[in-house]
Amino acid sequence: MKKTALSLFVLLNIVCKAQNFDVIPLGIYGGEQEDNLSAYLVGAPKDNAFLCLDAGTVNTGIRKAIEMKSLQGSAETVLKDQIKGYFVSHGHLDHLSGLIINSPADSKKDIFAIAPVIQILQNHYFITDTWINFADQGQKPILGKYHYNELQEGTEIPAPKTPFFITGYELSHVNPYKSSAALVRREDHYLLYLGDTGADRIEKSDRLDHLWNTIAPLVKKRQLNTILIEVSFPNSQPEHLLFGHLTPNLLIEELSKLKEKTGQNSLAGLNIVVTHRKPTGDNPELIKKELLKNNPLKVNFVFPEQGKKISLP
Repeated sequence: MKKTALSLFVLLNIVCKAQNFDVIPLGIYGGEQEDNLSAYLVGAPKDNAFLCLDAGTVNTGIRKAIEMKSLQGSAETVLKDQIKGYFVSHGHLDHLSGLIINSPADSKKDIFAIAPVIQILQNHYFITDTWINFADQGQKPILGKYHYNELQEGTEIPAPKTPFFITGYELSHVNPYKSSAALVRREDHYLLYLGDTGADRIEKSDRLDHLWNTIAPLVKKRQLNTILIEVSFPNSQPEHLLFGHLTPNLLIEELSKLKEKTGQNSLAGLNIVVTHRKPTGDNPELIKKELLKNNPLKVNFVFPEQGKKISLP
């Protein structure tokens, strides 16, 4: 009986520690450093089919990841063959400029976005005055390289040529401007990526509350073990000057609301990958210090490094 119980414990421990996602940051910052802006490849372990979550920096990040042995092959091969699609959270340049600039050298693939973001791409970026239309809708001439996949709130769709399914959720980024989050599923495991977002209290919104309600059951079941979420400014930033972003204190405020929906100690060990730190001065290190100092929920903060692979359950 004891041997059976021990075997079951070992099996459960192996299952709990199984790696279900690899995340390779192509860019980590929220502005200024044009060679290191928000973009994260998500893939399955030992697979080279990636979904790119935002695309502020692409080519430089690929080359950095190859240098660090996080990616295999040439930069051209990774761009054309291994990145199968892009999720674009919102229309700000630090989240999509790499996609635009690299489009002439890219291959046919999918773009996933909510309707307001697709409209921004159609009306402001993929037009003759600023670039040319590499997508399959919008201003003529239409080159048709990228296929738009409109994400409907809460409706899951497959990401072709990857093992992933994706669901989009609206976020508020200086209300009423819309950003979005992507809930990525592989089999029965999930990863949540948020684009830029303010706290509900400051945005006078319920978007994060709606998202927390949605993912709470997945967190309780340990099917969702990782959230990539922004913290742009340190706590010293005045709330009226946040411009739709989070501070360490506001992140804890929002995660505490998630905990209320999942139960006591349910967030302990949850991986929180901290994205979009503004690189001005010593902001990145100050944000890191403030998060590590005030961690009442006992989450596992992860601070990404450009090009360095993160293996996640």
